Amino acid sequence: MEVTMCLMTYPEKYTIASTWFCSLEITTLINHKDNTKKSDKTLQAIQRVGQAVNLAVGRFVKVGEAIANENWDLKEEINIACIEAKQAGETIAALTDVSSLNHPESDGQITIFTDKTGVIKAARLLLSSVTKVLLLADRVVIKQIITSRNKVLATMERLEKVNSFQEFVQIFSQFGNEMVEFAHLTGDRQNDLKDEKKKAKMAAARAVLEKCTMMLLTASKTCLRHPNCESAHKNKEGVFDRMKVALDKVIEIVTDCKPHAETDISSITIFTGIKEFKMNIETLRESLCFESKENLLGTLEAILERTEDFTDSAYTSHEHRERILELSTHARMELQQLISVWSQAQSKKTKSVAEELELSMLKISHSLNELKKELHRTATQLAADLLKYHADHVVLKALKLTGVEGNLEGLAEYACKLSEQKDQLVETCRLLRHVSGTEPLEITCIHAEETFQVTGQQIISAAETLTLHPSSKIAKENLDVFCEAWESQISDMSTLLKEINDVFEGRRGEKYGYLSLPKPMKNNANLKSLKPDKPDAEEKARIAKLGLKLGLLTSDANCEIEKWENQETEIVRCGRKMSSVAYSLYLFTRGEGPLKTSQDLIHQLEVFAEEGLKLASSVQAFSKQLKDDDKLLLLLEINKLIPLCHQLQTITKAPLQNQVFLKVDKCITKTRSMMAILVQLLSLCFKLLKKLQMENNRWVGVTDKDSVNGKT
Repeated sequence: MEVTMCLMTYPEKYTIASTWFCSLEITTLINHKDNTKKSDKTLQAIQRVGQAVNLAVGRFVKVGEAIANENWDLKEEINIACIEAKQAGETIAALTDVSSLNHPESDGQITIFTDKTGVIKAARLLLSSVTKVLLLADRVVIKQIITSRNKVLATMERLEKVNSFQEFVQIFSQFGNEMVEFAHLTGDRQNDLKDEKKKAKMAAARAVLEKCTMMLLTASKTCLRHPNCESAHKNKEGVFDRMKVALDKVIEIVTDCKPHAETDISSITIFTGIKEFKMNIETLRESLCFESKENLLGTLEAILERTEDFTDSAYTSHEHRERILELSTHARMELQQLISVWSQAQSKKTKSVAEELELSMLKISHSLNELKKELHRTATQLAADLLKYHADHVVLKALKLTGVEGNLEGLAEYACKLSEQKDQLVETCRLLRHVSGTEPLEITCIHAEETFQVTGQQIISAAETLTLHPSSKIAKENLDVFCEAWESQISDMSTLLKEINDVFEGRRGEKYGYLSLPKPMKNNANLKSLKPDKPDAEEKARIAKLGLKLGLLTSDANCEIEKWENQETEIVRCGRKMSSVAYSLYLFTRGEGPLKTSQDLIHQLEVFAEEGLKLASSVQAFSKQLKDDDKLLLLLEINKLIPLCHQLQTITKAPLQNQVFLKVDKCITKTRSMMAILVQLLSLCFKLLKKLQMENNRWVGVTDKDSVNGKT
């Protein structure tokens, strides 16, 4: 398994290396002139290239054979391709063994100078066989992902039916391990995807699975604690259903198959329609063939019909609505004028008619651009106002309070307000999708829309459960988890809005990852041409505020570490290291401390993420000594920490792409969340350790007493 992933982690490296060597041989061969004097230096260089090709092929073949031995269904095909690659590599090595050509005894030796056809055939065979191995290995990875998904689904079915708390703890532990494996496999696959749209879809599906894992834990615990509560069961079923849909979505992406009923949503956005319509208009300059009048009118009407999503929306202001309708009418008039001028141009091939046609084309293009600007302004202004209005999460706080108080009337009132807020956010995401400008951002808008739709309902059911059981700690914890998911999506939407604005204003390229996921760069030299964006006052203030909160959490962590006195356990060591790194990050936000550059910061963040994973491993080992209830408390915190560590690692590996402060903002936010969990873990582990020691001492005391009584 590890060997397979080793190959598939760097498929491009093997392909490029093999292709480069082959192309080098062919280029050298084609450019070679028989009359050219063959110096010793030239002959040695040719021989070194041939040997390098053969060695690289040899290593590649070993990996391929190892994969074949682990996958019997593909063993024969892979082995045949490996044999062909090996033969090709040996042939190239033999034909490039030209070091002795200047010696008399080399007469009659077959080399690239005497057998050009042979080296070309060998190079083609090598390229063909290497490609075949890579394709077969790709099938192996797809099979691994499908197998991993099936394991996760099987365990989920067991979790759905579990009735015992103890049994749930055991199965959930297995489920967590399976989800980690699935996350690694799909993460590697996502990085290998070249299609930006597929990459965004994969990222969205993985984000759902990551967040739902925590929801599944608390929702299931709530159901077990309150088995007769209908709202608790509804809440739990919603999580399971969403996870199953996300798992199916991942398989659709890796196998590249769509359900028959699925339609391509991205093709019906307004910006996409306008772009295609303008391209059709532009072809008039180069072609005398003209689309039928009905086709052009029909295409424009289809675009303008979609603007009804804006004009029919209850959240669109009167001014924006009137302006959109006005621009739509103007676009229709300009198209009619263009059709009229074109008809004249068909019969009159004069310069004046040609100029009038050019002017008409420019006018319709300008009209559509103005419409795009107005639609973008409408959607982004609505989103910005909505995010600002709900920044304090007043409704969520009120729902938590009414739940703890058991206030059913208050629950009904604030559930209604949350539903209104959810409808606003869903509608806004739908409008943002129309103006997003790139396919990956369209996918992100769809993901945000679905998340608000589902999470809003789940918050209400979780709040209802708490209101019916106001003293239930697990019901309160469950509501907190769903509220955190809502707040997280609000934060993601803020980032999404910024990226949509960047694309519209031309500050970013066409290829756009999902919420600033890592994007490959063709050449590291590109980094030199990037000028870091200068932070404005608002960004500086935000970073400073995040840094201050991080500094306070560092103090809290140090207080918790002091309670352990001189117990230098692995948990304390990791906690001390994380606290130290966090403090240096806090100093960095103030322009102080040892970290001077962005690279220094990234290195420390990588260390921080690694220590976080070590801490999770140490706490998990400690939890095995505890009873089920106590063990579950630790597992809950661990399952929050591990995804944050992986997210931080992903962010640190992403290229800056002229967005230094955006990256710093994300990193500090993730670090702050991890520090909050660290404080919780240190406190919890200390209490549970003391409890464990007391129980052990009590047991030793009882044993000693029994021993004395026995002797008497």
